[in-house]
Order: sequence, then structure tokens, then C-alpha cells
Amino acid sequence: MTVVRGLGPPLWRAVLAGALLCGVGLLPWLSRTDPALTVLKARSAERDPTPEALEAIRAQLGLDAGPLELLGRWLSGLVRGDAGRSWISGAEVTPSVLQALGVSLLLMAGALAVAVVTAGAVCARTLRLGARRELAGRPSAGTGSAFLSTLPDFLTASVLAAVVGVQLGWLPALGWYGPRWMVLPALSLGLPAGALLGRLLDDMLPGAFAEPWALAAAARGVPGRSIARQALRRCVPGLLPNIGLFVVGLTGGAVAVEQIFDIPGLGRLSLQAAVAQDLPVLQAGTLALVLLAAAAGGLARLAARLLVGPALRDGALSSLHRPTPSRPTALPLLYGGLLLAVIALGLTRNPLELDTTARLQSPSWVHPFGTDALGRDVLARVGHGALDTLALALAVSAAALVVGVVLGLLPRFSGPLLDTVNAVPPVLAGLLVAAIAGSGTTTPAFAVTAVAWAPLAAHTSALLQQERATTHLTATRGLGAGPVYLLRRELLPAVLPPVTRHALLRLPGVALALAALGFLGLGAQPPSPEWGLLLAENQPYAERAPWAVLAPAAVLALLGAVAVTAGGGVRWPWGPRRRLRRFAKPVAAQLPTTLAVPRSAPAAKQPATTATKESP
Repeated sequence: MTVVRGLGPPLWRAVLAGALLCGVGLLPWLSRTDPALTVLKARSAERDPTPEALEAIRAQLGLDAGPLELLGRWLSGLVRGDAGRSWISGAEVTPSVLQALGVSLLLMAGALAVAVVTAGAVCARTLRLGARRELAGRPSAGTGSAFLSTLPDFLTASVLAAVVGVQLGWLPALGWYGPRWMVLPALSLGLPAGALLGRLLDDMLPGAFAEPWALAAAARGVPGRSIARQALRRCVPGLLPNIGLFVVGLTGGAVAVEQIFDIPGLGRLSLQAAVAQDLPVLQAGTLALVLLAAAAGGLARLAARLLVGPALRDGALSSLHRPTPSRPTALPLLYGGLLLAVIALGLTRNPLELDTTARLQSPSWVHPFGTDALGRDVLARVGHGALDTLALALAVSAAALVVGVVLGLLPRFSGPLLDTVNAVPPVLAGLLVAAIAGSGTTTPAFAVTAVAWAPLAAHTSALLQQERATTHLTATRGLGAGPVYLLRRELLPAVLPPVTRHALLRLPGVALALAALGFLGLGAQPPSPEWGLLLAENQPYAERAPWAVLAPAAVLALLGAVAVTAGGGVRWPWGPRRRLRRFAKPVAAQLPTTLAVPRSAPAAKQPATTATKESP
């Protein structure tokens, strides 16, 4: 930490960006492949790799000089504004990268607009109840947003392209020629992202409505809409770092959506360059993502400070703890039982049995989930793929949670590291990990863990910054409490619950990221019945046999519903409900009258000081 503070955040950020660019520049040599052979196949797949042809490519590209010499030449040209020429097409790199970046930024803007609208719809009920002061004992938001947040973007894109674009013909499904071509891709990216952001915001709003200023405003007769608007402003700064991460993720990580809709974006360009080992294009694309990540992170931190104001400096904030724990629900048991039932039924069947006479059959009593393109039972493959999918996803999510919380507690160290890691799409991270460690079953786990901790660290750091500026922490510090006591008794209890719920929200996304890397040849391979691999295998048949895609998507959505609803606690259906109902009215009668001001009561008769004094 002393060394990092001595370097300073800007220099530390430059060191990390340089290390990333060096790793990308050494990718062909780290993977122990011949870059000349890869470039030859990318230029002309039908040409024989004769020694003469390979030697000509090495001489043309200067590969004999070694990777460090090539990297030095590229950096020296970059200083002059020249990012080199593509090894595949021979065209200048800078214009193509800037054009792809412009397309991705336009798509990102549309996706963010959809995400903001979706997030507002998710937390609208909480805002309405908070404005009416009816949030006491309210359960978590409905599971509809949980299902929406677990939808993989490539599945959403495939369904929208096939149904809205092809069958109905309402909007174009291929190309990038104008605003109408942007609607379906923006919906595919913005709906899951907005559902996730909405649930994170919905988790913070009850704490804002229970703060003394909100109670005092309600006692004075301030309109509920004004209180809801200020509560929203109070909670948004804690999410701004994650919004900055979404900006970069929607720009460089939208590879699947760009492939499906044939969009010439930066993510697709970087992936094609990584597969073909076109280093100048890959390095320029990575540099653009690093600069975008640094800019987005800086703007997010600046906006957070502007919204919160001098309260961060003066230690005048209130803690965003929930006033009361969310009411436990029996929904996790319902969703979990349904998921276990599907898995148990699938385990009784053979997932590898082929029946070419039963290809793409619709669901029936014999095949409840239908069959795939090879005649295999989809239910059997879903059941047998559950163990590997769930175990690996849980392990990666737990590791990402631990790393994210630890690094989030060290913002000076993790801030620049967070921006740099966020600039690496999961696919590129998988290629780098595979180049160093080799392909295998553990490669996707290491690759996803290497990037999955970033949103959790950003959330931890944002909550920690606000919690350190609370009045109760200032008072506790003034009474002589040391750093260890404050961390163990005050900071961690405030930060861990919302970050843990955030990690549960991302559990299905982790499973999908693992599957995407496996489909690219970096992990599980056919005929493995891994869930994400089932989605990728059956996606080309989504129009003819939608059941083959909907079945693994449904179990992933069930997994997300279990994870999200379990975050608020689990209540057994046969628990002491009658006892709680019996004592509910006496307890409510003993609450201070200022916490539940009658709507018909005059505003002047409700003293603000009493509400502030008796607030939680």
C-alpha cells in the first residue's frame, strides 16, 4: 500500500494499462502458437502453410524481431498517432478502431436509455410505497425483475431478431444503417442491465426513506413525490460506479449481440482480432477500452461527489441500513423445489442417447422438454448439466465476492485496478488465461473470476465511502474506537449484506459467462450438457425449435429467482404466521405517532424535532 500511494493513482493506472497492453501484445507467444500460421489462415484459409509462405509473412510483419521489439515499435508509432496497420487486411488501424468505437458508443447510449427506463420500472413500487410511508415490513421486489436480469443477452437478441425482426417485420434485424436498426440491440443489452441496476437501487431505497430527513420532511407535510425524488438522489451515488462499469461492459462486452445483429462494433472487432491474432488491431481496441474505462470511472466518481455534496467531507450522512430486515418469504423454497424437481427428473434419463428420427421434436409425454438437433432429450441434458454448472458458478461467485469485498476495502489500490480490469471483456480475459494456463476445465473459472470481482468491488467501495461519512461513525470514532473496531462492528455490517445480495444477483450471469467461454473452446466441450453450452448449441434452431433454447434459459432464470429471493430470508410455509399476525397490531399501536402521520392531519401540528429524535 505504501508503494502504491507513493506512485499515485495516475501513475499506478498507467502501470496497469501498460501491463495489460504488454499481455495482449505477447498473446501469440504466450499461447505457444506460430503467429505467422494464424495470420496465414486468417488471410486465406485455403492456402497451404508452406515454409516459404510462412517465412514471407514473418519477413513482412517483422516477427523474427520478437514480441518485445514489435511492442516497442507499436508504442513508438502510437506516440506519433499511428497505431500501425492490420496484419490481416493491411489497412490502417486507427480509422477502423475509431469507427467501431463510435458504433459501440451509440449502441451503448441506446442501451443505457433502455436500462434507465427498466430500472425505474423495477423500483417504481418501492418509490410509491415510500412516498406514502408504507414500506414497513415490505418484502423484496418481485421476481419478475429477477427473471429479466438473468436473461442472457444473446438469447434476448436471438428472440427479438427472430420474432420482432423476421416474423413480424416490425424492425430491422440485421445491419447498422440508422436509428431503427439500433432498437432491437439496445433492448437486448438494456433490459437485463436495467433489471439488475433496478434491483440494486430497490435494495437501497428503504434505508433512504427511513433517514431522519425523510421522517422530518414527512412530518412537516412535504409532498411524497418530493421525498421520493430526494431518496432517489440519495441512493444513486452508491450505484454510479456500477453504472460506469456497465458503460464499458455495454461497449466492449456486447460481442454476442453485435454478432447476432451484424453490428460493426468494438467488441466484435476486438474478438475477431484476438482470434486471428491481429495484434495491432487488438492492442488499439484494448487501449480504447482502457481509456473509456478510465473516463467512465472518473466521471462516475465526480458525479457521486456532486450529488452527495459536502456531506462526504463533513461526515453528515446517515447510514443506508434497512430500518427493518425485509420480510422472509417462502418463494425461495418454491423456486428451489421446482428447480430440484426438474434436475431430478433429468438425472433419470440418458443425456447422450441419439435418436436421429426424433430431431427437434416438440415437448411431449416422452420428451417433456422436447429434443435437440441430434434427437437427444433436452430434459436429460438439463438435469445432468446441473451439477457442473451450479457447482462451478457457486465457487466462482463466492471467490468473486471475497476478492471484491477485500479489494473494495482498499479503494486507493483497487480504483485504478478496477478500471483496468473492467476494460477487459470476459472473452479476451479467457483468451489471456488460456494462453498462460492452457485450455481446460479450470480455465473459464479463472477467467471469469478475474473479471467478476470488479462490480462487487465497485459497490463495496461506494458504500464504504458513504458509510465512513455517517454521523454515527464520526461519533463512534470520537469516543475512542479504533480502525479494527470500526471495520468489524460498523463498516462490514453495513457493507456486506447489500454486496452479498448483489453477488447473488450476478450468479446466473456467472454461469452464462462460464458457458460462453466453454463454447469458444476454453472449457467444457460438446457433448457436455453444461447449461450455457446447451443455449449456445441450440440457439441456431431458436426459430424452428424454441423449446430447446427456452428449457436451459428457464432453469437459469429459476436459479436467478432462487438466488434473488433468498437474499431477503426464507420463511417456511408452516411457520408461526398466526402468532405474528396476533402480535402485529399491538406492536404497531406502540410505535411513535410521528412515524405514521395520518394523511388528514394538519402539517403544522407534527413537530419535526420529535420525528428526528425518535427515528431509528
